[in-house]
Amino acid sequence: MSVFATPLPLALYVHLPWCVRKCPYCDFNSHEPRGEAPFDAYVEALMRDLESQLPDVWGRRVDSVFIGGGTPSLFPPEAMADLLSGLRARLPLRPDAEITLEANPGTADRAYFHGYREAGVNRLSLGIQSFDDAMLERLGRIHGGAEAHAAVEHARGAGFDNINLDLMFGLPQQSVEAGLSDLQAAVDQGPEHISWYQLTLEPNTYFAARPPVLPPDSTIEELFTQGQCVLAAAGYTRYEVSAYATRGRECRHNRNYWTFGDYLGIGAGAHGKLTLPSQGRVLRRTKPRQPAAYLETPDQHRDQAVPEAELPFEFMLNALRLVEGVPAHCFEERCGLDLTTLEPALGTLRAEGLLVSDPQRLQPTERGLAFLNDILERFLPEDMAGVTAGARVIAGPEEVR
Repeated sequence: MSVFATPLPLALYVHLPWCVRKCPYCDFNSHEPRGEAPFDAYVEALMRDLESQLPDVWGRRVDSVFIGGGTPSLFPPEAMADLLSGLRARLPLRPDAEITLEANPGTADRAYFHGYREAGVNRLSLGIQSFDDAMLERLGRIHGGAEAHAAVEHARGAGFDNINLDLMFGLPQQSVEAGLSDLQAAVDQGPEHISWYQLTLEPNTYFAARPPVLPPDSTIEELFTQGQCVLAAAGYTRYEVSAYATRGRECRHNRNYWTFGDYLGIGAGAHGKLTLPSQGRVLRRTKPRQPAAYLETPDQHRDQAVPEAELPFEFMLNALRLVEGVPAHCFEERCGLDLTTLEPALGTLRAEGLLVSDPQRLQPTERGLAFLNDILERFLPEDMAGVTAGARVIAGPEEVR
């Protein structure tokens, strides 16, 4: 049986599932409401959901809160204030807890942003995706470039000094020049954090059924290589596969995911991951996916213990996304297993130049970051042989921004 000797950090993910219109590339649990979304009833359901899970985290303090969706910025400030005050009344939050809210520029409202800031939100993640009107139209977004710029202005005006911009590259028919122009537009806004990632065609999306014309691999590679230089020159450090931050502004909530920390998940379709030392196991927890079903029974959830044989893969799936990796002892603390469990894979990967040679760290080399799926397949248990890491789907946070 696994033994967990060190208490793990705890985060909270809150899922608000409604959006104005489903984007053709989106595979998140988001829904277009029929009429106005039941904001107040949903906040009440979230509180019932949280209360049902409190016995599993008694005495633990929450380091960060991430409010994702859907489009959380559809919720009025009053509902957001009720949500955050309800969380504080039920859970001990760190005084300096990072509280992130996702917002869509198409729903950006100056008064709403002021209200969110007053309610206690201290980090805003704006789903820009592109500043190019033609690209935004191809992506089915509800905003244009002007709204994207205005959203950043509104956020600054509301007092936000920690902003993430979500930006995609490899968009339909996008050239290297257009992609770099987009990235430069984001950099020129001066955000503290940029999530810059390639558009992928996910299963069960409109784009998967009707694929757009995407740039060739050579264009993607050149755009990515030159984009790294643009970001570095502007003072952004790549600390995760698709995350870049100015000094000290890395997303604390996402770092908790990547270091295999614990997190509660509340809301329709939300996921959680909890370590139960008394039982010597790690649980994945899921909530009802459909908003209507969730509103009826928000206190119901499904638990699934992560098999001990799968813990190495699950841990590495997260930890190796970090450019700096994690200390080797982190594996033992968060999986309850001896580090020798990872041998002989570690020795082989170090010999191949995919992991750094330092035995005190689990860290990909620059080459290893480019071949993460190949690395991860080495940690799959025998009964999962033939399942590629890239195709592996696990219960995890709805969004990481």
